[in-house]
Amino acid sequence: MVDLQPWRQIEVPEPRADEFYEIDLFDRRYRFHGLKALLGAADFDKAGDRNCGLAAKDDVEREAARSILSGLTLQHLYDRPLTDDQGRVDSVMRINYGIDRDAFAEIASKTLGEIKNLLLRAKSSEAKRIGGALTGVMAAAVAKLMDVHELVYAAKKLKRSGKARTLVGAPGTLSSRLQPNHPTDDLDAMTALIYTGLSMGSGDALLGLNPAIDTVENISKTLKHLDKLRRETGAPTQICVLSHVKTQLACLESGAPVEIMFQSLAGTDRTLIEEFDVTADVLDQAYTTMAKHGPLAGEAAQFMYFETGQGSELTYSKHNGIDMTTTEALCYGLARRYDPFMVNNVTGFIGPETHRSNFEMIVSNLQDHFMGKLLGLPMGMAPCYTLHSEITMEGQQIAAELLTAAGANYFMDVYLSIDRMLAYFDTCGHDDQTMREVHGLSPAPEFLEWAIERGIFARDEDGEVERGPNWGNPKIFCSDEEFERLRKNLPAAYGFESAGPRPTEQVSRAIKANLAAAREAIYAEVTPERMGTIDFRRVATSAESKEAHLSHPDRGAKPSDEMIAELKPERADVQIIVSDGLSAEAVHHNIPDLLPKLLEGLSQQKITAGKPILAPYGRVKLAEALGDALQPKLVINLIGERPGGDALASRSMSAYIAYRLDDDSKKAAAQFSGNPDVRYEYTVISNIYSGGLPPAEAAMQIAERVQQILTAKAAGNRLERAVHDRSHNMRASLAV
Repeated sequence: MVDLQPWRQIEVPEPRADEFYEIDLFDRRYRFHGLKALLGAADFDKAGDRNCGLAAKDDVEREAARSILSGLTLQHLYDRPLTDDQGRVDSVMRINYGIDRDAFAEIASKTLGEIKNLLLRAKSSEAKRIGGALTGVMAAAVAKLMDVHELVYAAKKLKRSGKARTLVGAPGTLSSRLQPNHPTDDLDAMTALIYTGLSMGSGDALLGLNPAIDTVENISKTLKHLDKLRRETGAPTQICVLSHVKTQLACLESGAPVEIMFQSLAGTDRTLIEEFDVTADVLDQAYTTMAKHGPLAGEAAQFMYFETGQGSELTYSKHNGIDMTTTEALCYGLARRYDPFMVNNVTGFIGPETHRSNFEMIVSNLQDHFMGKLLGLPMGMAPCYTLHSEITMEGQQIAAELLTAAGANYFMDVYLSIDRMLAYFDTCGHDDQTMREVHGLSPAPEFLEWAIERGIFARDEDGEVERGPNWGNPKIFCSDEEFERLRKNLPAAYGFESAGPRPTEQVSRAIKANLAAAREAIYAEVTPERMGTIDFRRVATSAESKEAHLSHPDRGAKPSDEMIAELKPERADVQIIVSDGLSAEAVHHNIPDLLPKLLEGLSQQKITAGKPILAPYGRVKLAEALGDALQPKLVINLIGERPGGDALASRSMSAYIAYRLDDDSKKAAAQFSGNPDVRYEYTVISNIYSGGLPPAEAAMQIAERVQQILTAKAAGNRLERAVHDRSHNMRASLAV
């Protein structure tokens, strides 16, 4: 167990005023005002940094910034902590200064260029000691000076492992996190995916599900199901349901098997607290609770799992003027505090507003992997993409090969690369096994021996590991009839046949054809006539075109200036917004059945609703701008989600219920979240479409949730905690 130093006691230098950095290059003077500007200009060209004005104007300016950066000392960066927009050092930055002070003293006078050379020359132990002396900002600065070969080579020597039931990240191994996501958390479909993944040698790092429904009841049920499957199959691994940390703490309190504690991290307080509803104090609480009461306490050396990825801070416009690579490195400096079992990087998950092209995604993944390992973390990688970017499966595969060469601990196993709940595209079990065979790697040793016993793997006459007779056969865990029953509700299951470690040609063609059809849905325009006879009032956002909408999410989060002038307070209980978001096809296919039934359900509960708004090119946070203008008690944003892995999944939408806090509820919300500036709380109902949650059923769930929110005067995690506590108290009183 790590002895957590109170983070408020970590010493950080007083911030300094921004200064100018100058250099003459090719008879031209280049000038950068402040360290943030210099760091941004020194990085590879990426959409997110371009969108917020931090990227270099051209390649020569980029090299000028890198030349300046290369000559700065570590002490120079140490003495200039990056601040938030109010000039304060936030908790994430402060925790990043929890470094090995003795090691830092030995290298503080060295320039970043000298540190890069030292890392490239150093043996593994020396490179790791250097990493322990660095803050996230320093690690990011070094990464910006490296080319692709250097990022791969330096990361390779920084092997970092994690130990729970399995040892993940040992030399000669490549593990996987088996991710059996389903749009409605269907336990049978989840079981089919786990059996399939285990049969392909996946899951030695984790059986880890992203839930569609983040309630204590559902997360506890799902954890118990994963635990049952783990025990029945005998697979030596660990389980996790990647819900909010507060939900998991409540599940643990109720006796659910929370073996690995998960949370997404951000590199600024504003994003971490206001968007992820997490503080450093909550993370400390989660760590100490797991160390004392977690199911693996005393058995696992590590038990925390964090997920990160470039761009989340920028997407929320809460990056404090810091570039994406640097805010990502700050996440790693925060994660290091908790000595995690796993860190998973999902750069590429957000979309074209952060990473538009294959190159941007590939080079960012290489940077992230290097920085995380440099700062002491056991890095797993998920080079991924969404269909509204220009990133392709081939680009993702190139990234995975390079990251394997660089020594990534694990990749994801999302069956056939299609996440059926989150609607993005990741590595699959076929990819994991292909990379093992190309690079001569095996699963974690404990898992490998189990898999050899089951015929999933075998050893050849030279003792080398190869695929066994049962590799890729999920029916070793159940009968043919049972497997067919389990897979009945599994979407985008194009086939379970393999050719060597790869899907068969027939399966590959089905995947590619459906991806092409789903990508087209992003560029469809919303058509009111396709949504029945509903009488909408139309609100224009600040995104003037589809291109602006996809590339600049902040524009879809606010009405146009003309609309703002027209909107006046109406103070209905509920205001409904319908927006195409990332799929006009989603609203076309769901709104005709959903909206009339939702309005009827609200009316039956005596809940008043304003005239529904149709807002083309809208984003989720448009709910807040319209909530501020119209002043209802809550806003329901019915919005098209990014298309998933088949033509049907391109019709998926979500309901984001934004509760507008009044004075009394704001105090309670601020105390619960640790965010004194909280203004809205969100409850989400996702995967609404015929292949997930049918629209008519979704209407009833939304109306029920609205009633709960208005009664409890709380939404999101605070509502779930109130529901959990009320249920717990009722059970206690009945027991008495």
